[in-house]
Amino acid sequence: MTRTSAPVDAPVTGAWEGLVTTALLGTDRRTPPGTAPGPDAPVALLDAAAVATVRRRAGLRPARAAKRPQPAPEDPRPPLPAAAAHRLAMLLADRPGASAGGRRGTAPDLMELLPQWLAAANARGFAPPPQALPALLDAARGRTDLRPAALEFAGPRALWLARLNPDWRFALRSTPGGGAALPHLEDDDRVQQLWQEGLFAERVALLSALRSREPAAARALLETTWATERAEDRLMFLDSLRTGLTPDDEPFLEQALADRSRNVRATAAELLSALPGSALAARMAVRAAACVAIDHTHSTGSAQDTRTSRTSEGAPTPTIVVEAPHECDPGMERDGVVPKAPAGRGERSWWFGQLVEAAPLGTWPRRLGGRTPKEIVALPVADDWQGELHAAWCRAAVRQRDAEWSRALLGEPSAPEAGGPGAVSLAERAKLLGTLGAAERAEWVAGFIATHGLSEAFQLLGVCAVPWAPPLGRAVVDALNIARDAGSYPWSFSGVMGLAERCLDPSESGRLDALLAVPDEPENASPGAGGYWAEAFQRLVTTLRLRAAMAEELSAP
Repeated sequence: MTRTSAPVDAPVTGAWEGLVTTALLGTDRRTPPGTAPGPDAPVALLDAAAVATVRRRAGLRPARAAKRPQPAPEDPRPPLPAAAAHRLAMLLADRPGASAGGRRGTAPDLMELLPQWLAAANARGFAPPPQALPALLDAARGRTDLRPAALEFAGPRALWLARLNPDWRFALRSTPGGGAALPHLEDDDRVQQLWQEGLFAERVALLSALRSREPAAARALLETTWATERAEDRLMFLDSLRTGLTPDDEPFLEQALADRSRNVRATAAELLSALPGSALAARMAVRAAACVAIDHTHSTGSAQDTRTSRTSEGAPTPTIVVEAPHECDPGMERDGVVPKAPAGRGERSWWFGQLVEAAPLGTWPRRLGGRTPKEIVALPVADDWQGELHAAWCRAAVRQRDAEWSRALLGEPSAPEAGGPGAVSLAERAKLLGTLGAAERAEWVAGFIATHGLSEAFQLLGVCAVPWAPPLGRAVVDALNIARDAGSYPWSFSGVMGLAERCLDPSESGRLDALLAVPDEPENASPGAGGYWAEAFQRLVTTLRLRAAMAEELSAP
């Protein structure tokens, strides 16, 4: 049969839909146009569909050729060693999936090792193999926590790819300036041009880069356009001043206290309170000190409190008394105190906490009789104000990075009270630990685990440097072993076990060999607990050995 094709311009959508309908109904009920019913109808339908398919694919007028993209930029970093490149491909090919019953088995979770691998590769300054970039971008697309390290490792070629694939556009948004090259910071004309005409992300990147090298120049650049910036942009720009914050920034921040945006005012006040010598810090010190005093005659309410607040001679022990502010005046508001308390919170305690948090910690030894932070924290506090006062001191210690106050508020890790004398939550303890050095932090958490076990230690472990120091690693392994021997419910320790897989020093794998056997289960043990523990320790050992191999591969010449 001879058919005459329609012109290339003819619409084909309706004809195609007619053929689809005929196929669904069957040629016994409906035949293609120009075909008689009978045994030849199905063949004619398929012929017509083939012709229509070819037209749909090729029957288009040629468009003007698009401009060819510029070649991908060169990556000057050295390439990965061959073994490390093979390992990267394995890590990127892994897909998480739970096995039957939710048990993970003994195989390492490779996707959880990818962040650690990327950090090590970035520390050594390697460039990725070009063929790995699509999988690396796909992995970063699915995990926002992976993006900073993944994009740093992927380098400029990944940004070149991201401009060609909409699925990877997140890389342009996640990279300040979308990968656009910043001008040399010594080129004042180019810097000024980008600051005046650049996109917001480019301006943030420029300000951050300049601030890290020349803090005063970055602040001066920001001052040139501050009055005309949008409120949300002013907030982001102001946040960049955290880097290299010095007393020289005080005049500019003092002006920002009068900003029309509440969030900008609050950020300016926070930055000023981190400068103990600032005028705002001095004003907050006066306000906070007026609320806190030592009373040598105060006796607390309960009989137990009365006994503990007296010396051996029967005289009252000095007690901290609190008189919270009765109003939030305009001066307090200007200095960053938020007047409206959250739901369920008393106004006076809300104002009081903000004053103490913003006051320099050096205020309190002078105000409270020359006592050390440890002695101050040990003093009783009247009328149930201890929690509020100590919580505010915790926030101040974190904001001002004061290790001495942090130690005082944390207390001894072996103290009977897991909460410590000052911290009111695990989150606050973790923040206080962040002000200490890595070795001291690990030692404190190891002592805490030795006394209190692992049930409350997960959040504290998360702030410790990786790999864990030997005392901390031993404390975690010993606590897991104790839990195993006690027949504890094993799944309650899965989070700590997962942390150990990523954070335990690989050299500890030899100490774990004795834990690989299935233990005898006590009568009160959870059913199947022994098998789970053996499986979990086997996975831990396998993961540690894999991490050791990863480090060796990245260290190869």
